[in-house]
Amino acid sequence: MSDRSKDLEIHTLLAASRFRVERVTQNFADGQSLSREVVRHPGAVVILPILDDGQICLIRNYRVAVDRELLELPAGTLEPGEPPIVTAHRELLEETGYRCDRMQPLCEFFMSPGILDERMHAFVATGLSEDQPAREFGEQIVNHLVTPATLEKLLAGGEIQDSKSLSALLFYLRYQAS
Repeated sequence: MSDRSKDLEIHTLLAASRFRVERVTQNFADGQSLSREVVRHPGAVVILPILDDGQICLIRNYRVAVDRELLELPAGTLEPGEPPIVTAHRELLEETGYRCDRMQPLCEFFMSPGILDERMHAFVATGLSEDQPAREFGEQIVNHLVTPATLEKLLAGGEIQDSKSLSALLFYLRYQAS
């Protein structure tokens, strides 16, 4: 929390199962105030799974919010008190059916800090072995393995439109890929 947080009034407008919406009012020294609605989220992980042959496991996932199937990396929300690396292992298995020997932190970023406090923790998973996915009820997910060359084409062609996937993939390709 910053020193500015003492000048805030917070009112919960909506409490949902995975987030809440608050009206945050900033009170300024000159007596003026400014209110904004903010989505509070516990944080999440995104995983970049790389098979031993170099293929990357993306998923095709139907997203009801945009009413379409997106090509993205596996991801999931942190459970209360759960370290991000534990969430990453759990979500990798749940969504793709892969277990990994190594889960390395890649980067962290805020998803949309103008309205949302969600912090995304990105990981690279290697040493993958196949198991059974444990997808949640309603998840319509299909694994989609791609080569690095195909991934480049998907990115360049705008076929990956999910922001967490774009951020993690582009960061990896720019700073981590050999």
